[in-house]
Amino acid sequence: MVIHRVSVKPPAQLQCPVCGGGKIEAFFDISQVPVHCNLLWPKRDDALSAPRGEIRLGFCHQCGHIYNLTFSPDLMHYSIWYENSLHFSSRFQSYARSIAERLIDRYDLHNKEIIEIGSGKGEFLGLLCELGNNRGIGFDPGYVEPGGSPTMQQVTFIQDYYSEQYARYQADLICCRQTLEHLYRPGEFVAMLRRSIGDRKTVAFFEVPNVLFMLRGLSVWDVIYEHYSYFSAGSLVYLFTANGFEVLSIEDTYEGQYLTLEVEPKADSSSARAVEERELTQLYADVSTFQEHFKNRVTYWQQQLGHYQAEGKRVVVWGAGSKGVTFLNALGVKSEIEYVVDINPRKTGMHVAGTGQKIVDPSFLRAYRPDAILIMNPIYENEIRAQARALDLEAEFLLV
Repeated sequence: MVIHRVSVKPPAQLQCPVCGGGKIEAFFDISQVPVHCNLLWPKRDDALSAPRGEIRLGFCHQCGHIYNLTFSPDLMHYSIWYENSLHFSSRFQSYARSIAERLIDRYDLHNKEIIEIGSGKGEFLGLLCELGNNRGIGFDPGYVEPGGSPTMQQVTFIQDYYSEQYARYQADLICCRQTLEHLYRPGEFVAMLRRSIGDRKTVAFFEVPNVLFMLRGLSVWDVIYEHYSYFSAGSLVYLFTANGFEVLSIEDTYEGQYLTLEVEPKADSSSARAVEERELTQLYADVSTFQEHFKNRVTYWQQQLGHYQAEGKRVVVWGAGSKGVTFLNALGVKSEIEYVVDINPRKTGMHVAGTGQKIVDPSFLRAYRPDAILIMNPIYENEIRAQARALDLEAEFLLV
């Protein structure tokens, strides 16, 4: 993976996909990244030759939106082999349940109709239906029938992308979690959603990664090709208010890692809510130093892994999601790390895109006995330490 500072300005015709502004400044460039971090690869050779792309992040000086200037939607193929569920984590389950309960209480979602766009395997939609005795329709091209869950009898899944052709399906709540950031030209999608809702009284709930957590928390491994957009609160609000929605609530959640937005159709045609100048100034300061921070983190961890290898120590990464895949590819890790741990059983035995490490479940570590465990997301530290204690491991834990 090649990392270098961008020295050229993007073409003048580039326009922000959120506000249409033309003052876009490239600030981060990384090449040869796996196109899909969450695509499962049963064979190591196939994982090593996984399709790659280039990321060049641009900053819009008008609304603060950040997006990949070199993104190609033609490279995006979401199938049944795409796996990014976090619902095997008790920490994440608790969070998802709290969000579901909040929505049900706030909008009296009892015996109502719910649509989820990008529903994955249906865990969250099933939770909304179970807790509120609701009926759901999930849209996801990568959906696979799990079976065995009574809750799923209340849910219908359509193995397709949501579009205007499905406007006939009415709902009291439309939710869309961890999906909007993947969509090319998000303004067109939100405008389509507004047309589909029409005059109905429908609340829409969106959840996206919070770019401030990446920029200010230096969660540098969150830069992935699958994410076309990186939203701040300002750019997210602008996007929806510019396309016929009124904001009911916007919050940062999951210890600042996510943004949640609740909106409803506007009755009038008032203009978008402009991003405050102070927010734009601070965002620009953050993006101006991000390339350097990323490079420094890569260098630091390359040196650390080199020390461990020289000492003959075994190191594993815990977390085979986007962060783990980006970390391994950014460092160009090969023999320094052989295994990646993940509690999602659907990932067990698969291989990491780009670098080929085998994904194992935690029980594998009982015999492997690693000397160091690299934790990719600090929010799961306590959960990981507890599982390691149950396996009688005496490894060193490091937050990456």
